[in-house]
Amino acid sequence: MKPMRHPHPRRPHLQRYLLVPLLGCAISVAGMPLFGQTNAKASGYYEDALVRYEKKDMPGAIIQLKNALQIDPKMLPVQLLLGKALIRHGDVTAAEVALSEALRLGVNRAEVVVLLGQSYMAQGKHQLILGQDVFKPAGLPPGVQYQLYLLRATVQGELGDANSAIQSIEQARAIDSSNVESWLTEIPIRIRARQFGEATAASGKAMSIAPELAEVWYQKGSIAQVRGNARDALAAYDRTLQIDPAHAEGRLARIGIYFDLERYSDAAKDVEEVRRQMPGEPRGAYFRALLAERNGNEQATSEALKEVTNLLDPVPLDYMRFRPQLLMLNGLAHFGLRQSEKAKQYLEAFQRVQNNSPVSKLLARIYLADGNATTAVNVLESYLRVQPGDAQALTLLASAHMALGRHAKATSLMQEALKSQDNPSFRTALGLSLVGDGKVNTGLSELETAYRKNPQQIQAALALIQLYLSSGQSRKALPIADRLVKRDANNVEFLNLLGMAQGQTGDFAASRATFGKAVALDANSISARLNLARLEIANRSFDTATNLLNALVSQHPANVETMYELAVIAERRVQPLEAQRWLEKARDASVARDVRWDLALVEFHLRNGNASAALDAAKLASGKAPENLRALMAYSRAQLASGDTVAARSSLTTATRFAEYNAPLQVEIATLQMTANNVAGAAYSLDKALANQPNFLPAHAMMVDIEIRQGELAKAERRAKDILVQHPKMSIGHTLLGDIAMARNQGATAVESYRRAHQVERSSQTLLRLFYALSNQDGGKASVPLAEQWLKQNPRDLAVIKALGDAHARAGNLQAARLTYEAGRTIKADDAELLNNLANVQILLKDPSAVKTAEAALASAPGNALMTDTLGWALFQNGQSERALQLLRDARLRQPDNPEIRYHLAVVLAKAGRTTEARSELESALKSPPRSFESATQAQALLKSLL
Repeated sequence: MKPMRHPHPRRPHLQRYLLVPLLGCAISVAGMPLFGQTNAKASGYYEDALVRYEKKDMPGAIIQLKNALQIDPKMLPVQLLLGKALIRHGDVTAAEVALSEALRLGVNRAEVVVLLGQSYMAQGKHQLILGQDVFKPAGLPPGVQYQLYLLRATVQGELGDANSAIQSIEQARAIDSSNVESWLTEIPIRIRARQFGEATAASGKAMSIAPELAEVWYQKGSIAQVRGNARDALAAYDRTLQIDPAHAEGRLARIGIYFDLERYSDAAKDVEEVRRQMPGEPRGAYFRALLAERNGNEQATSEALKEVTNLLDPVPLDYMRFRPQLLMLNGLAHFGLRQSEKAKQYLEAFQRVQNNSPVSKLLARIYLADGNATTAVNVLESYLRVQPGDAQALTLLASAHMALGRHAKATSLMQEALKSQDNPSFRTALGLSLVGDGKVNTGLSELETAYRKNPQQIQAALALIQLYLSSGQSRKALPIADRLVKRDANNVEFLNLLGMAQGQTGDFAASRATFGKAVALDANSISARLNLARLEIANRSFDTATNLLNALVSQHPANVETMYELAVIAERRVQPLEAQRWLEKARDASVARDVRWDLALVEFHLRNGNASAALDAAKLASGKAPENLRALMAYSRAQLASGDTVAARSSLTTATRFAEYNAPLQVEIATLQMTANNVAGAAYSLDKALANQPNFLPAHAMMVDIEIRQGELAKAERRAKDILVQHPKMSIGHTLLGDIAMARNQGATAVESYRRAHQVERSSQTLLRLFYALSNQDGGKASVPLAEQWLKQNPRDLAVIKALGDAHARAGNLQAARLTYEAGRTIKADDAELLNNLANVQILLKDPSAVKTAEAALASAPGNALMTDTLGWALFQNGQSERALQLLRDARLRQPDNPEIRYHLAVVLAKAGRTTEARSELESALKSPPRSFESATQAQALLKSLL
């Protein structure tokens, strides 16, 4: 059963200094290096780049930022500012790299998501913006949500989904109805949908809000131009350029009007201005080609057309398909240069944007012949939306799915076949398809039915043995494997499965004998030799196992299972780098949809506290098998470890559906949902678990916790009493009743229930419940002696040591807190939480060793925002402002909603003379509720002094 949630003590003091674990989970980290080792030169480059950025010197800022990254490639503020500068400089691909790296390293999503979306859209990655969890508005601050809804609206409009685009705009207006941006975003969407009346209304609204904004006049001109009113369009574009002479789209649009009106001399002036302001603009080059052609200058025409193709050929077609004008432009330019094949490529792409191509089926055949099944699927699905009854296209689509290893189509076909004939071979195929599709429980049921109907179904028997062994049900696997061996005693595969089943049931002698027989029958059997090595690993005979595996590697260097077993040995020998190397080799050598080694790598990184690396590995696994339940759950754990609860909730919701009614799996998912603060999602998973196993204790225990959170205390009490009646010799019933009493503010009743739980089960878990309940009652008079007495008998109980240290600190007994934390340090010297709390106590005691302690904390949990903040604040208190500034910038990017971090950063910025930036941080911090901002009074005073 999963450990229950511990109630947290109230902390009237030192709120930001003392970290308390949530739900018994480890501290979330983001895989960053120790920032105690900051580099003054890199920090100097950043500060200079920031000044250049503010002065709009993008090239200079980019150079300085790259200089900083040469020294330290993992400086969060540098990566983020580099992304911003690259976007403003027009290098959107490089901007995506920088922003993605900033996000990966731990920058809070709110700081990055809009910029990243802009870089995606500029590259034509529209579907990714709508499909990726990182771009979901939920969980973001209102201002960021507003911008993101408008970005999504633009994307949806360019994809031709005007209704969804307008819905996104309305969602933005629900946040801020007075901002002109929503009306400006609506106009091009309405124009594209040919809703000119609505576009005009939106233009009028924008004009009433911001009549002196250039973009408002440009959009008004766009409406007039598309409706054929050249005179009004020209007047609007003139006004646009009066307000903002650098408005690129306004000038290009005016050139088009000049050509329509045959005002070529005026067009030529604007063309030259475009050439001066925007030398890399392909539309300007094409206009020059038109002017040169009109003047009969073939050489100038050819040079201008070559400039167009040189500019547009490197642009991804995925981007250009959202800019049909550019597709047509480049096709025409290539045609003008007599490059017919390239012209055809772009002109056909233009035709596909406007209409469904009749050559879709032929293209699909070509793609399949080239081994490009993914593109074939995309082409056929698009075609079938228009021609859904095309049997030939459906057949091709099925072939493409099978080529990609997508078993869903095979599942569908077998289900149809079973409607006409209940054949065990059909059920076997159906079961295998479901298992291959990640729906393991449903597939297992079908295989059991097939084997029951016909025990001669060898495929069903083999699959069942493997599934039973992988889920720890060796006693179910053993009789099936034994039957197979009796059927064919010389079959090495059957012997291997029997040996594995014997080993899992604990009969090692029989297992070794069975594997020995398999090797005797086939000395080259990789599986038999691997299983012998695994048996040695299980018996901790690592040298013998390593020798067996090294012999296999030399003969079969691409065998991924051998690599994995070597990783197991390396990790058990505490050689993490060697273990990681073997796991990565296994992952890279595995077949496309095999995620076993990806998931092993995810778990390895999570065990070792490297959340960033775990998330990267989980993304690869999810990409390989998006409907694989274990891949989804691993992805959610990595997302939670990285602090992205919004994305984790989405992954877990999908996992709940795939887990169906498997009670242990649903409880596991519910536990993760609770970590993601999705109480409703956890309750749904538990309901599914209890629907299948009504007496499943872990599900009932967690459901009590959920009912408490939902305020259904009477319901929770009834369930807890039922648990106590059914399990009187377990502490869980008393503990749950104590939790309910705490929720009702019945402290004395809670203490009594927790005391009974501790009497039934004397553990640190039950003691801590009692300790926290007593702390809330008397401020520590009874709880502190309770903990001290426990530690006399259990001196190495680190959880209780940390709780006692926290209690001393809350009471203001800083010397006692320091001594307690230092005692804990002798038990586990690298406990990040304990070190961080000790460092904060040392800061309050004005002890210079706080810096060293904080460095050790951050080394144990690299990338943790609170620990980064602690080190930065300790450095500042120690007079090391430059190093402090870099660390506090990093912490603020990781946790922008933490007012204490913003306050600390503001203090250091103010001292460094960056008054404007300091004021901005203070104003943001002071928007937080006073209860969550311990330093609010100091922040207000500092802000007042900076005005």
